[in-house]
Amino acid sequence: MLSVRNGWFPRRSLGRSLGWRAPAAVGAGALPALAFPAPALWWFAYVALVPWMLLLRSAPTGRRAALEGWLGGAGFIVAVHHWLLPSLHVFLVLVAALLGLFWIPWALLVRELLGGRPAAGRAAAGLVLVPAGWLLSELARSWQGLGGPWGLLGASQWQVPPALRLASVGGVWLVSLLVVAVNCALVLLLAAPGARIPAVAGVTGCAVLTGAVWLWAERPEVSGRLRVAVVQPGPVADGPDSAERRFAAGERLTRTLAGQRPDLVVWGESSVGADLTARPDLARRLAALSAQTGAPLLVNVDARGADRPGIYKSSVLMGPQGPTGDRYDKMRLVPFGEYVPARAVLGWVTSVGRAAGEDRMRGGAPVVMDLPGGVRVGPLVCFESAFPDMSRRLTRDGASLLVAQSATSTFQDSWAPGQHASLAALRAAEDGRPMVHATLTGVSVVHGPSGERIGPALPTSASTAAVYEVPLATGSTLYVRFGDWAVGAALAALVAYCAVQGARSLRRPAPEPSSPPARTARG
Repeated sequence: MLSVRNGWFPRRSLGRSLGWRAPAAVGAGALPALAFPAPALWWFAYVALVPWMLLLRSAPTGRRAALEGWLGGAGFIVAVHHWLLPSLHVFLVLVAALLGLFWIPWALLVRELLGGRPAAGRAAAGLVLVPAGWLLSELARSWQGLGGPWGLLGASQWQVPPALRLASVGGVWLVSLLVVAVNCALVLLLAAPGARIPAVAGVTGCAVLTGAVWLWAERPEVSGRLRVAVVQPGPVADGPDSAERRFAAGERLTRTLAGQRPDLVVWGESSVGADLTARPDLARRLAALSAQTGAPLLVNVDARGADRPGIYKSSVLMGPQGPTGDRYDKMRLVPFGEYVPARAVLGWVTSVGRAAGEDRMRGGAPVVMDLPGGVRVGPLVCFESAFPDMSRRLTRDGASLLVAQSATSTFQDSWAPGQHASLAALRAAEDGRPMVHATLTGVSVVHGPSGERIGPALPTSASTAAVYEVPLATGSTLYVRFGDWAVGAALAALVAYCAVQGARSLRRPAPEPSSPPARTARG
């Protein structure tokens, strides 16, 4: 039989045999999106990569594997971010095509290490290096300028206690490594019978690792409780006075908290639509609410500053006498939503979607705010809760409570609110600190210092104020102390593999030049 791998297959037959592979790669790459909210099929993450990896390991050439890795990566990006289509339209496909390139190295590793009939050594290497290659793709696209770490595979495990414990050791990155390793082992069990021993060993090793972490990893020690009220006004119709109506709704709901003795009241992102210096009447109304409830209010101002140029999104702590002086300006902005990268080149996207017409201004440094009684709050704004390093920095700076103020009303009826809210569980578990995720229109939720949910979540249909008994914790997790060591270990493994492969290619003798065929005389 003619060999495809050796290039002996007729070109026309080859085209027909590969015609189905491109759409299959896109579809297979999209499958892991089902593990995230809203479907939230967390268990599916452990098998979701298998169809894509089976396709890649059977690719006839490395070039074909690279193409199918790119297409599958683009399919994954579109599936996880499909709710952006009304805002970005066709530009989402272009972004997905760009980000999909980051899966090419992973696809080549899958074909090289899991393809054919891998011996035990190659299969064992695949169980380590293929997850490391996946993590490389996650790390590359996690740069804020490319959209940030949204849809990391490990984040699909936000409601699984053993996975949250694993996150406290190595962050969401370690959870991603575990999930991909299990998928690798299943691929070997299904397609490479000769590699069953390392495959079974890999699955067993993942289970043992998770169990060991469950028993050994430090658990946060509860050191008290804080009564935190979350105010969720609910949807407000767009219009010239929408900011005023949103403020009035938050004001009305906050008054219902009088007598419930909250220690802190949290409003969502963009809950105040005017600079408080320019609108002292709003500042007085907020101060009156603080006096009435007996608690400071953490609000979020989205407005052009009266004393500084540009528009900022700022977390501002208000007391009975007005602003306390604690203010945090959002540092990491949403690409296209809050600024347009390289606006001189890409400014045209504002004409085909809802991209920002004017770039927001960036804050300069994280801020930890002091509450009465010694509790310290670390605020984040909107999609900053997707960045593990930001909450870790706040924890190391002394925050005992993490707060994310968010607004996903643009994507109200999509998967976005649930996906965003789920990130609070990961950040809480990583840092051993409770986290409040407060939104304008839901989903608002509170998670304890082990990532466990505290009380009911406020769905997107709710317009209410709710008080949560939030457990505070002391101590430090391994992730807070050692940071992204799992990423460093994965990169080190990939570098070592590349070095070994490079050394082997240098030692391999060069092929001797073939002599040209002798010419024969023609008579």
